[in-house]
Amino acid sequence: MSTGGLPKSIDLSHHLSDVANARLPSPLKLLAKYAYTPGMIPLAGGMPNPSYFPFSAIHVDALVTNSFAPISLERRQSGTFSWLWNMFGSKEKTVPFAVKKYPDHPGDIDLATTLQYGTAEGSIQLREICQAFTERVYQPAYEDWKVLLHTGNTDGWSRIVTTFTNHGDWILAEEWTYPSALSTVQPWGIKAAPVTVDGEGLSAVDLRKILAGWDEAERGGKRPHVLYTIPVGQNPTGGTLSAQRKQEVYNICVEFDVIIVEDDPYYFLQMPHYVPKETRKTSASPFDTDEDNYLRKLVPSYLKFDWQGRVIRLDTFSKTIAPGVRLGWFTCNPTFAENLLRQGQTSTQAPCGLGQAMVAQLLITWKPDGYIRWLRGLGQQYTDRRDHFIDLLRAKFHTLTSVSEHNFWKGCTVYDAYLETGSPSEKTGAFEKVKCFSFVAPSAGMFIWLKFYFDSHPKFGKKSVETLEMHLWEELAKAEVLVAPGWMFSADQENTPDGKYEGHYRISFSTATFSDMKRGVDIIAEVMKSFLHDD
Repeated sequence: MSTGGLPKSIDLSHHLSDVANARLPSPLKLLAKYAYTPGMIPLAGGMPNPSYFPFSAIHVDALVTNSFAPISLERRQSGTFSWLWNMFGSKEKTVPFAVKKYPDHPGDIDLATTLQYGTAEGSIQLREICQAFTERVYQPAYEDWKVLLHTGNTDGWSRIVTTFTNHGDWILAEEWTYPSALSTVQPWGIKAAPVTVDGEGLSAVDLRKILAGWDEAERGGKRPHVLYTIPVGQNPTGGTLSAQRKQEVYNICVEFDVIIVEDDPYYFLQMPHYVPKETRKTSASPFDTDEDNYLRKLVPSYLKFDWQGRVIRLDTFSKTIAPGVRLGWFTCNPTFAENLLRQGQTSTQAPCGLGQAMVAQLLITWKPDGYIRWLRGLGQQYTDRRDHFIDLLRAKFHTLTSVSEHNFWKGCTVYDAYLETGSPSEKTGAFEKVKCFSFVAPSAGMFIWLKFYFDSHPKFGKKSVETLEMHLWEELAKAEVLVAPGWMFSADQENTPDGKYEGHYRISFSTATFSDMKRGVDIIAEVMKSFLHDD
């Protein structure tokens, strides 16, 4: 593959773990090299006869690519847009396709192949689709990059951990991060060195400080050479790194020889700035454009800056098609791809054939621009959900705005939420308001990160913040509102970030109906009132 005179990746094989260096290619790979040669008589493998597969064909009715409008909910509900959407978008419209056991034409996706034992790289057709998509959307800055399939980003990260880290190593991660990523490394005795986040996400300043000042004797281990990061819709804080910040982080990783693992499930859920409901109808939508302009507006991937091949990008279909298909892909240099492949050959092997067949045929049916049109619609849908949930919080709580100058919201518009206390002030006669929590509108993803203040609780000082955080979480759960407590997202479980009186909760706006969102916010307010008077 030629990408216009770009450099080839450099040799980064010294990053491989002891296990990866001891891992040999699967002997069956030698057989696979010849298995699909035309005319080859297959007497070597232990593959079942496909004529005995009990599936003759899969027939699917898929939604059309323009099922979701790329304009905001408010504009859809007003005037001309309301009429247009009632005419063309209010009912599900579908396009049928089928995957047969045996192909009608050479190159067709067929069940005899996809349901058979396959190579750990994944099906040829789906890999070609992912490769063309990666080249168009992410534009890697070196020539010899490869893609191979995995069964979702959690599986991808697990394979990276065993391939690039040894027992007792350190990795770098945002101070708040995805809990399952931490759970993956914990049994290996691997510790996470937390890197401060600000309004965008990972701090380049703190990253350099940690790497430059690393003391092996004090830390009890070598300087980390793997950075795990969620750069878009950072989970849980919701920040998104700019192109400039990514370039800064990449340059630091080149300087200190660090691999960047770009876990990016929310890349296509990037959102415009939150606009208050009262002025939103007049605001333009970034999704109401053509496919190429839409792609140009997205923050670039780390791959765009990666001229050495030190980025391992994790993509997934979980947030754009469905988690149950268990499909995603790596993009990385050939050496890394070969070693990740070897790991897959003795663990997950190939992803599920049914999922591969359905997704590949869906994307072929939709065509490349059709899939991107689908992504535009998804982006607007999740923006509508974020906006609606924030509207509900602002309507239920008295909110004031400020611009933060510190912590992980530096430079962002912060919404401080207040509740009235149960009795009026002796001085003014007015009901006093207690500051309950703060939040920032996320720039991507599915979550709002709430910072709660416990210094107004009657038992503050007598009980730890961690105890109060869990107590409030339990009260919310009893009232049938389930949120995620903040402690589980801390990269440093012994020293949770953020002060002595603040707790955190991650709230998702991705799944609940709009009516359930309203009921949930009402319950949160009622539970908070009771909690603040819990003697």
